[in-house]
Amino acid sequence: MSNLNNDCNKKIVLFSLDEPRYALYLSAVQRVVQAVEITPLPKAPDIVLGVINFQGEIIPVVDIRKRFKLPPREINIEDQFIIAQTSKRLVVLAVDSVAGVFELEHHQVIDAETAFPYTDYLSGVAKIEGNIILINDLEKFLSLDEEIILDKALTGETE
Repeated sequence: MSNLNNDCNKKIVLFSLDEPRYALYLSAVQRVVQAVEITPLPKAPDIVLGVINFQGEIIPVVDIRKRFKLPPREINIEDQFIIAQTSKRLVVLAVDSVAGVFELEHHQVIDAETAFPYTDYLSGVAKIEGNIILINDLEKFLSLDEEIILDKALTGETE
C-alpha cells in the first residue's frame, strides 16, 4: 500500500494534456514556467524531447504525451513546463496548461494499484468537481534503461 493513507490531506498540481486532467503531487513540483525552446539532445531516449537551460541548469524535457500514448502535438508558446524533482534529477514536463494547486482530502484519493492494477506511471486517482484526475508517479516516468541512456546523453558519454 502506498503512503496515500498516511496523510489526511495531499496537495496536487493539476494540469492538462488535451482533455483529460492529470496531476503531480505538489511536493515533487519546483516551479511552473512558460514553454521555451527545447534544444535537441543527441542519443537521448525517445521519451526525452531535449533539454532546456533553466537558471544555468540543463534539464531534460520528458514527453509525457508519448509516455501516455497520446497523439503528438507541437509545443506552443501558450504551453507550460512543469519543473519537477525525481529522486535522481530535475525533469521538465511539457503540458498544455496548469490549472493550479488543489488540496485533496484522504477520501478523495484512491490508490492506483488498488483501483487500476494495470496502469503504470500512476500513484492515485482522485475526483475533483466531478472530474477524474490521474495522479502521476514521477519516479516511474523513466525506465531504468531510459535513465542510463539519459545519463550518458547528458554527460556526453559514448558507447
